Amino acid sequence: MLSLIVFVPLAAALLLVALPMLGDVAARWVWVAVATIELLLLLNVWQKYETPAAGGLAFEEQVPWIPGVNSSYHVGVDGLSLPLLAMTAIIFLACAVYSLRGTDRPRLKAALFLFLESVSMGVFVSADLILFFLFFDLSIVGMYFIIAGWGHGDAARSAMKFFLYTFLGSLALLVAFIGLYVAADPHTFDMVELTAQLPLAGSALAGGAVLAAILLGLAVKTPTVPFHTWLPPAHTDAPAGGSAVLAGVLLKMGTYGFLRIAMPMLPDAWRAWAWVIIVIGIVSVIYGALVALAQTNLKRMIAYTSVNHMGYIIMAVGVAGLVADDTAEARSLAITGAVTQMVSHGLITAALFLLAGVLHDRASSYEMGEYGGLASSAPRFAGLFAVGAFASLGLPGFSGFIAEFQIFTGSIAVAPVTAVALLGILITAALFLRAFQRIFTGETWGRSDGFVDLRLPELLSVGPLLLLSVAIGVLPRFLLEVIEPAAAMVIELVGR
Repeated sequence: MLSLIVFVPLAAALLLVALPMLGDVAARWVWVAVATIELLLLLNVWQKYETPAAGGLAFEEQVPWIPGVNSSYHVGVDGLSLPLLAMTAIIFLACAVYSLRGTDRPRLKAALFLFLESVSMGVFVSADLILFFLFFDLSIVGMYFIIAGWGHGDAARSAMKFFLYTFLGSLALLVAFIGLYVAADPHTFDMVELTAQLPLAGSALAGGAVLAAILLGLAVKTPTVPFHTWLPPAHTDAPAGGSAVLAGVLLKMGTYGFLRIAMPMLPDAWRAWAWVIIVIGIVSVIYGALVALAQTNLKRMIAYTSVNHMGYIIMAVGVAGLVADDTAEARSLAITGAVTQMVSHGLITAALFLLAGVLHDRASSYEMGEYGGLASSAPRFAGLFAVGAFASLGLPGFSGFIAEFQIFTGSIAVAPVTAVALLGILITAALFLRAFQRIFTGETWGRSDGFVDLRLPELLSVGPLLLLSVAIGVLPRFLLEVIEPAAAMVIELVGR
């Protein structure tokens, strides 16, 4: 089942490339059909999922791959990866529907997005470090071509900056993986075996060095301050679908790596670095919100809110390393909130970037000062943007509230200083209310004149993303019952 989920989009992408006679309309519908099949496969997996035994994986598959270094094609899911897989399938389907009216080389665009969906799924199911690295790196390649090929503005430069930054981070990650392999006895790249072995336990210097390399590689991808500078230009110049996938899916590969690789395999080093990680998380929260508040470009503003929202996750995973008596429950709650935040941020920010793309499609500008009174000419657009803004700032009734409530409840109980990060929520509320006021209220003027409201494909792509955020905010149990056992296992592994 997991191999189907990973390779069906890749097979469809190769088919689209191999059949140049396929028309534009057919290519767009093939993309929608394959993305729908992916979501149906994930729903089937979700329905049949049962929490695996401690340290195990569900739907596990393992086949020898590179026997010389004891690397295998090893895939599986648990409560950390399954929600992210489902989120990935939903976001890619939304992008496929959003692009139904696209006319710029739709066949090649569909093939690239299907390739990117395939490697994104591969990252979240990998249970071997080499396999993880392969998919992780290929996601960088896919996004580079999407930004460079379908972006606007200074797309070539932004794509190159994105590629160089994230590729440098992935090289640091590779060095760390080799360090884990060398320290293991017997040598292996298998994640399950490395988690059981703890190859660098008791070696503070080597363990700290390997963790530093992992933190560098994943912090660039997340991104956290000060490794975030590639993000705003990449988002600003990327096409709407590219921004949605970059924020909704690719950024989660970094935070997922903390939970899947760094914390369980290097618990000693993680505990030693916990306060450093917490401080980085708090700084990212406040800095991301303040810089977002200063933006006049809507897309750059949303990009900086991603730095802010990822900061909450970094803070929560740092708190998990503060091992002390009677804090296991609170730390587990923080990790549950972190995974919920990954899903919530993916859905909400993908919706906001797709909505921002409508501005560029209609009026070729993201500058908030060039619009006014847009609610009069585009009420559906204004309504969905308002819902997305309130969801992003963590209003009760949305998934963001559930995630941030768990993160702060768990974090403050263990480290009261993390309450400082609550300022990020206040600043986020201010920046979204200001953006809404500038663009949608008052008299209609500037680029808002003659603005065409959301079309059916745009409604059908953005609407379900925000509806899911409401569903999680009101009835979170279906998601939390999958995440909570895995979060408790992470806390147990870190405390060893």
